[in-house]
Amino acid sequence: MGKKGGGRLLQAAKAAKGGGGGPPTKKQKKSHGSGPAQHQKQKQQSTKPSRSASASSAAPPPLSSSSTSGSKKQHKQKQHSEPTIPFSPDENILLIGDGDLSFAVSLVDHHHCTNLTATVYEKDLDELSAKYPHVRANVDKICAVPGCKVLYNVDARRMVPFAHKTKDKQTGRVEQFGTMDRIIFNFPHVGGKSTDVNRQVRYNQELLVDFFKRSLLSLAPGGSVIVTLFEGEPYTLWNIRDLARHSDLAVEKSFKFQARAYPGYHHARTLGVVKNKKGEAAEKAWKGEERPARSYVFVRKDDVPKPPAPGMGKKRKAEESDDEDEEEEDDDDWGSGEDDLEEGLGDDTEGDVDEAEDAADDN
Repeated sequence: MGKKGGGRLLQAAKAAKGGGGGPPTKKQKKSHGSGPAQHQKQKQQSTKPSRSASASSAAPPPLSSSSTSGSKKQHKQKQHSEPTIPFSPDENILLIGDGDLSFAVSLVDHHHCTNLTATVYEKDLDELSAKYPHVRANVDKICAVPGCKVLYNVDARRMVPFAHKTKDKQTGRVEQFGTMDRIIFNFPHVGGKSTDVNRQVRYNQELLVDFFKRSLLSLAPGGSVIVTLFEGEPYTLWNIRDLARHSDLAVEKSFKFQARAYPGYHHARTLGVVKNKKGEAAEKAWKGEERPARSYVFVRKDDVPKPPAPGMGKKRKAEESDDEDEEEEDDDDWGSGEDDLEEGLGDDTEGDVDEAEDAADDN
């Protein structure tokens, strides 16, 4: 074999063993690309997740604006789910126009109030019983608690001050101080004096102004006056905040009145229990405690309020900041038609009437 042929055979043997002695050809480059090192690199890439895949699996999807607003709304609803109780059991509490006295009984039985004075407009127990046949049992429950009592023939516009007098030894001047820490008037209303909306609004405004003035004479230093009204017209037309300001009172706060916070409380009509044609108590009578209502807390303009009752001070700042927002939401629900106004006039409270016939009878 010649020298040239022997060299070719040697190169072929080396190539078969993988140790080629010259520069690789294009085919060899392609075959080398799929060698062990490249295979190991591809295996690492397949087992190692990509950056985009790991990021998508680790981070949760961003919240949309609707879900964010929904969570805020749920937080707000949870925040206001607990009823606000604007008094403590040991405070001197005065109830004005308490109807069938079921609210007073709830304060005694469930809130354990020990210094409660409940007043009614009726002149005596017989007149009160004629309107509310079940009221005698309520009177007995209230009077059975030491420090609690029921007073008759009390007019919110002319009530005698609940106060004590002290004499200054140096000057000899006699000063009078109110004794009531909380004065509560739930659902004030003059009744069916008129079927005209504007006149009815004016009558009720006059009632509130006189009540505010008389309340100041009975209000203890640091005390508050609490008035509860139904939401919507015509009650919003009374402008209770402005009436209080003109009576030297300032709005401390307002909150939603929740009847469920007062077990046993039932809304009472001024004219008494609703009766059917047979003269029996109607089973399906309108229930005012189921209607949305709001309580307003007023204090003297130059007075420093007493510390809030237990449970009332929690989240106080948050409640005050949300009051305006809630009332703006309530504004959207206000009635705007004649039907809403007539319903507002007819809905009875502790001083309200239910029907036009009742209004005519009062006239």
